[in-house]
Formats: sequence, C-alpha cells, structure tokens
Amino acid sequence: MSQVVIITEAASFQIKEMMKHNGEEGSFLRVAVKGGGCTGLSYGMGFEPDAGEADEELEQFGIKILVDKQDSPILNGTVIDYKQSLMGGGFTIENPNAIASCGCGSSFKTAKNAGTPENC
Repeated sequence: MSQVVIITEAASFQIKEMMKHNGEEGSFLRVAVKGGGCTGLSYGMGFEPDAGEADEELEQFGIKILVDKQDSPILNGTVIDYKQSLMGGGFTIENPNAIASCGCGSSFKTAKNAGTPENC
C-alpha cells in the first residue's frame, strides 16, 4: 500500500523552519481536504498539538503528519514538495487522484468526489 501523503526532503526542511518560527515544534502537520475552490475541493495544511480519534498518523523526515481517515482515499499518494524560484518559494501538491484542477493548483476534484465549487 502506498503512503497517503509523501513529503519531499525540501518540503520537510521548510515545514520544520515554519514550525520553529511559529513555536510549533513537536506539533503535528495536518494535511486536509475541504470543499471549495474553483474546482470543488481544496487542500489545507496547518499545525495541531494533538491527534484525534478519526486521524491517521504518519511520520516522515521527523515530521508527524495527521490525515483524517475520510480524507485518506482522496489524498492517497499525494506528494507535497517545496520549490524555490526567482519569484520566491512555495509548496506544490501533486495528487494522483485529481482528475481536474484549477490554474492556481490549489483546487481540484477526483473521479469520486467533486466537492463544492465556488466562483473564482
């Protein structure tokens, strides 16, 4: 079985820096899916101190990751990377389950879940 969420080494460095900067060291990184965005679903990432009963716990590069068990099928195999360019840096998310995404790349839909699109 593949990993639900895969964090690259570049992304892990950036996440650890953000945790340190925000005083969130030791927290979990929550990776989530929520309704909205141009295509119907959007990604969410944030820090949480504790896991819940509905959470699947993962760990990569020393980062503890939480994914709600309902989001696992939608996120299965998703790769989170961090890319630096002349215009700055940012996280990129590649989801093999997405069949459509918007131009900005933060909104998507899957064959089984279209979400709730919003006007962009």
